[in-house]
Order: sequence, then structure tokens, then C-alpha cells
Amino acid sequence: MFDIDIIAVLTDPQFLATTAAAIMAFATIVTLGLPMLDRDTLATRMKTVANRRDELRASRREALNARRGALRSEATGSTKLMKTIVDRFKLARLVESEDSRDKLMRAGLRGQTPLTVFMFFRFVMPFVLFATGLVYFFLLSHLGWGGMMKLAASIASALVGFYLPDVFVSNMIAKRQGSIMSAFPDALDLLLICVEAGMSVEAAFTKVSSEIGRTSPILAEEFALTTAELSYLPDRRLAFDNLAKRCGHEGVQQVATALNQAEKYGTPLGQALRVCAQENRDMRMAEAEKKAAALPAKLTVPMILFFLPCLFVVILGPAIMKISHIMH
Repeated sequence: MFDIDIIAVLTDPQFLATTAAAIMAFATIVTLGLPMLDRDTLATRMKTVANRRDELRASRREALNARRGALRSEATGSTKLMKTIVDRFKLARLVESEDSRDKLMRAGLRGQTPLTVFMFFRFVMPFVLFATGLVYFFLLSHLGWGGMMKLAASIASALVGFYLPDVFVSNMIAKRQGSIMSAFPDALDLLLICVEAGMSVEAAFTKVSSEIGRTSPILAEEFALTTAELSYLPDRRLAFDNLAKRCGHEGVQQVATALNQAEKYGTPLGQALRVCAQENRDMRMAEAEKKAAALPAKLTVPMILFFLPCLFVVILGPAIMKISHIMH
């Protein structure tokens, strides 16, 4: 009886007409509604990327304008006097070497003002130390040297004064490279994670620069500057080359080469960064092992000067005191 009722309902013309009308209405809604719900995801993502790029450009433009204004404000007072002396005596042709700009860039001194100060002190320091040497050797010291010997010592002081700014800049470069390479392998790991997560190179550099700032502010500054150059320079490979030139380290140069190859040939960037991160980590470990191996040789002189006399006093002191007591 139950089966007969179901068959009767299914074969009822009114039920069939209602079901057909419902199916047609559903098909009409689906046909008209799906194109409206289907959004252009590619256009949306491209618009998001463009907006983000505009935001980065605006932020970097403000940072560069602030830096440029700071440089202009620094070029006052003593710096302006140095610039006047450098321009008047044309010291750029006399004391500026071919790699002066590159050395100052590796030391973190960018712009025309540090170069002017460097040339000024390279020109002035020989005369200052020569005059100091003359006053000391001829007037203040009581050495039994002849006049020619004292003059030669003063000339040697002038030579020291000429190379003293280079030594100062070289020390700044060494400290800066040490700070960069202590955090560079970890920064490469973060950069690899960001790239494999689907972030662009600019966004990855921005993210890593914000994360690595506490460990190495110098490396964070270099990454932020690279991000700005990626937004402004017509050729993106120049930004990576400038990063390698500013850091002046073999590990950074390897990473810049890998980024340039990925930019030019479309090679997988993640694998290249993974290999570079491992090589830089091995390089950091080798540097630490080198310093540890050199430690015994460096400790030889302090041990001879400070530890051995104390040891002799402790060992021989009681015997000397006992012998002296017996003799008296």
C-alpha cells in the first residue's frame, strides 16, 4: 500500500510539473549567480601587490628624503669648512685613491660628506703629526739622537699620519663585516622561509630587515637599502650588486650572484638560498675555528709576562725564605 502511494505521487502530473519548475528555477539561479560570485582573483592579487609596492615606495621615499635632509643639515659648520678647503686646494686629485669611495661605502659612510672629511684628514694629518714630531723630538724629548735622526723620525710620523685615516676606516670595515657575518646565515634562513612561503624578493627583504634588526642593525640597514634600490633602480641586478659592494664579503657576494642568476635565468631561488645559507654557516664556523686555533699563540706572551713570574714567586718563594732564615 505504501509503495503504491509513492508511485502514485511520483507519477502525479502536478508533482512532476512542480519538480520540473523547481529544477529550472535552480538552474537559472546557478547560471546567473555563479558568474557574479566568481571574482577575478588574479586581478585582485595583482592589485594587492601593486598597492603594497606603492606603500613600500612611499615609505622608502620618506626615509630617503629624511636621510637626505639629515645629510644636508650635517654639511654645516666644520664640515662646510672642510669642504671649502678640499675644493680650494683640489684635494680630490691629490689624496683620493681609486677605492676610497668603495672603502667608505663598506664602512657604512655613504654620501659626499664622509668622502670630504676623509680627504681632509688624509691631507691634514701628515702635517699635524710632522709638526708634533718636530716639537717632541727637538724640544721635549731628551734622546741622544742627532738632528738628521730626529728629522727622519718626524718624517716617519708624517707617513703614519697619511695612512692613519685608512687604518681607521679599515677598522670600521672589519667591525661592520663582523657584525654582518655574525647574523647573515640566520638572515638567509629567514629570507629562504619568506621566499618559499610565496613572498616577493622586496617583501622578503623588508620582513627580514625588520626581524634581524635586534641582532644586527647594520645588516638590517643594508637589507632596507636594498629594498629601496629594488623599487627605484631600473635594473634589479644593480641592487644586488650594490649590496655585495657595500658589505664587501665573499658570502654576501655569493648570495648576490645567486639572486642575479635567479633574476636573469629564472632558476629556483629557494635552492640557491639554501646552498648559500649552508656555505655562509660553514664559513662562520671556519672563522670561529681559526680564531680558536690562534688563541694559544696569542696567549704565549701574556703567560710569559704575567703568569710565569707569579708561578716562580709561589714555587721559589718559600724555599728562598727558608734559606734566608737558615743563613741568618
